[in-house]
Amino acid sequence: MSNTDVFIKRWLSVVLLFTGYSTLTVGFPTLVVAQSTGTVTLTVHVTGARNAKGQIRAALFQSSKGFPNDASRAIQTQAAEIDPQSLSAKIAFTGLYEGDYAISVFHDENMNKKLDKNFMGIPKEGYGASNNPKKKMGPPDFEEAKFQLSGPTQSLQIELLY
Repeated sequence: MSNTDVFIKRWLSVVLLFTGYSTLTVGFPTLVVAQSTGTVTLTVHVTGARNAKGQIRAALFQSSKGFPNDASRAIQTQAAEIDPQSLSAKIAFTGLYEGDYAISVFHDENMNKKLDKNFMGIPKEGYGASNNPKKKMGPPDFEEAKFQLSGPTQSLQIELLY
């Protein structure tokens, strides 16, 4: 990074500090201004695993972009061990703001970090989404799985489908 880039980044940081802006994207790499985190915690109980192999993987989305299959577009992702007694898992998402969200989950039995499908595209591992939409051709859309998050804590249950 050149001296000019460093000077511009410092100048922009000072401007942002005095003008009250929280973020600005100008094409300069790694320009970051302190951001606050939300105070809401969401606990997700995933039930119905057919065995305790692998992990439950969950992705939390704030819009339809990427939902339900592209975890890289999720605002948070988590993985949890499966309780062998109850064949369930508990996942906590913290630092959230109130608003609309949707969650997709799957049982990563072979720990390859992806939902395995057969040659027709049908999942071979368990999967689910918030609001527990029914099985249909194709994945649920964001609107089917969307829920309102409010208050300091909230919990929901997702039943895996196989």
